[in-house]
This record gives sequence, C-alpha cells and structure tokens, in this order.
Amino acid sequence: CLLTPFAPPKMSRWNHVTDAPPDPILAVGVAFNADPAENKVNLGIGAYRDENGKPWVLSCIKQAEAQISADLNAGKINKEYLPMQGLQAFLDKTSEVILGKASPAIKEKRVAVVQSLSGTGALRLCAEFLAQYNPGVTVYVSDPTWGNHHAIFKKAGLNTKTYRYLTPNMGLDFAGMCADLEAAKEGDVFVFHTVAHNPTGVDPTQEQWKKLADITEAKKAVPVFDTAYQGYASGDLEKDAFSVRYFAHDRGMELMVTQSYSKNFGLYGERIGALNVVTKDPEAAIKIRGQLNMSTRAMISNPPLHGARLVAAVLSDPTLCGMWEKELKIMSDRIVTMRTSLIEALKANGCPTPSTVFADWSHITSQIGMFAYTGLQAKHVDLLASKFHIYCTKNGRFSMAGINPGNVKYIADAMKDVLATAGPSDS
Repeated sequence: CLLTPFAPPKMSRWNHVTDAPPDPILAVGVAFNADPAENKVNLGIGAYRDENGKPWVLSCIKQAEAQISADLNAGKINKEYLPMQGLQAFLDKTSEVILGKASPAIKEKRVAVVQSLSGTGALRLCAEFLAQYNPGVTVYVSDPTWGNHHAIFKKAGLNTKTYRYLTPNMGLDFAGMCADLEAAKEGDVFVFHTVAHNPTGVDPTQEQWKKLADITEAKKAVPVFDTAYQGYASGDLEKDAFSVRYFAHDRGMELMVTQSYSKNFGLYGERIGALNVVTKDPEAAIKIRGQLNMSTRAMISNPPLHGARLVAAVLSDPTLCGMWEKELKIMSDRIVTMRTSLIEALKANGCPTPSTVFADWSHITSQIGMFAYTGLQAKHVDLLASKFHIYCTKNGRFSMAGINPGNVKYIADAMKDVLATAGPSDS
C-alpha cells in the first residue's frame, strides 16, 4: 500500500502569541544600522565614543586582560563555574566603590552583595527579592525614567507608579517629586537614580537629597538606588556616590543599590554589575545574600566570570585603579566639552530654542552624564532621521557621546532646520 506523506499541522499551538513591541531605545540602533548613508549619526546608543566616534577600550582594561591571559596560560586560573554569589575578589571591592572604603556598613558586615548581569540583572534580583519579602508594595519611579524600569519590576509581579520629576523647561520638579513621594503608602519602594539621571541628566542637589531622605524615612519606604554612571558623570567616584552614602551612613538607612560597570569601565558586553543590600543587622545580611543566591540560581545558575575578573583586577591594583580614575575623567570631560560645543554651535547658527519655555539652550550644559534631554519632540526626531540621518530616541534624548568635533556643527544645523520645518515643541 502507499503511505500518505505526513502533513505538518498548519496552525501552531503558539499562534495566540502576539508580536512584542520594539524596544524604543534599541530600535534606534536598528534604524541607524539599516541606513546606508555615510554621514549618519547615532545619538541613541548609551555607550561611550571617542572624539573620532569610535568605541574606546580603556587602557586599564587592556592591561587587566593581558594579566588575566598570562595567568590563564600559566595555569594559575581556570574557567570553572563561579559560585552563585559571584567572584569573591570582585565582591570584596565592588561595595567599596559605591559605599566607600571606610564604610561602617562594610566594616560591620551589614552589606549583602551579589554579582549580577550588570545593572539590569541587579534590578531584576532586587525586584524578585521585593516581590517575595515585601509583596503588595508599589514601586515609585521617576517620570520620565529609564525605559526598562517599569518592565523589570512588573515582570516580578510588582505594581509601578510614577513621581513627577521634570519641569517643562528641563529643571527638576522638586516640589512635585516630594508631593508624590509623600503621598505613597508606608513601606512602598522609591527608585532613585544615584547620579546622572537617565534620560534627563537632571539631578537633585545635595540639600534636595537630604529632603528626599527625610521623606523616605518618614514613609518607612525602601530606597533603591540605580547606579549606572558613578565616576562617569562628574569624573569623581566619591562625588557621584553622595546620595547613596548619605542615606546609608549619615542617615543609617537600610537600602538597596545596584551597580553597573558598563559605562564607567566600558564593559558593555561583559554584563558585569552587583546588587548591594545595606542592612542594620549582620545576620540579616547573611540571610538576604542567601536568598539572593537562590534567585540567581533559579534565573541564571551563576554569574559570568570574565567581566568580574577584569573589574577585580583593576580595583585590586593601585596602578590600574589610578589609571581607571584618570580615564574616567577623560570620558567625563569629553562629554562636558561636547555639551558646550553643541550650545556654541546652536548660538552660532541662530537656532531657536525648542519652545517658548526655554530662554536659551543652557539646559544642555546644566544636565550631567551621558544624555541630554534636548526638548525636541517626536516630529523633530523623525525629521532628523529622514532628512539628516541623525538618530535619537523619540523623546529627544541625545547621547552626548555620539557628538564629536567632526559632527557637532552638522547636528546643530540639522536641529535648526527641523525646528524651522516642524515648528516649536509647544506648537
């Protein structure tokens, strides 16, 4: 008899799965890469570029790589699994970076620290822990905030809510921020950007941080500090850690603080970071670390090795660490210079401000860190891409690392053109 050929089913059991929306930040890079234009500019990527628009591998990292390679070839180290909490040599140093070498919390063993998949992974571990041991809380994040904040906490089953952050002319809406946090329930979670707020670059002053500490303490809230730009923001690791250290040391608060070494070490693809939980009790820190390890085990089993080795090698060597701090200053200073250069180019070509609420373009230099919140709207952004091959996120956020002496005038002239063509932001 003849066998009937097998006919696969025409309908997948997964046909009910819907398309995922494109990531608003990563989609910028996709569009940029697909553009064949030679004069294209990427102002969307959150990664440092040198004055020639090229990625920069830090010299301290190159030397650490050579040291690790030599140790590997000599059989001094291997490629075995890390324990769930991560590389101990890394963990011994990372808390000191954010909390300080003289931190009483570290000395009294009140810090539960685990290695993570950069800052994103640290936030995910934080969210899992909060969902398990503080269920039902609302997580407050700034409006605007980094695009992944809501998704991370919601994936853990937590509800998010926003607090006001920005005024129309790109200043800090501190009164609105305080009012919204004061309206939170007791025990809710407050997510703060440690330094160089993403996407705005607008930070509270030290006096404002003290007021925020008052509110956090009064509401018995759980402060979570997201740290992506320490050292990169101002070029000073100590200065950039003020908010965390004030809450932890001056006010003696329990808190959670994430760390990413993507920007300040240029280790974007190594996915190296940490989650620190500062407690009032060493025994609580031990238990918390154990529970964080269990979450790591369930999600990724154990963290990756190489990035942790690189950071540990630099932080453990005074020469390499000094080199790193100098290179941090180079990156920070270049960003500051490009902010000034962009404003000068906008003044030179007579570019109008984004809307009537701006007296001038000084908000670009008053902001700090990798990004500038320009005040441009989606209609301007679309024209920048279609007419000038300049790509940024729809909210008008520029990655200042994408600006260099060779393209700053081109960008400024394009900004003038799109504002004239599409009209001001408040039209």
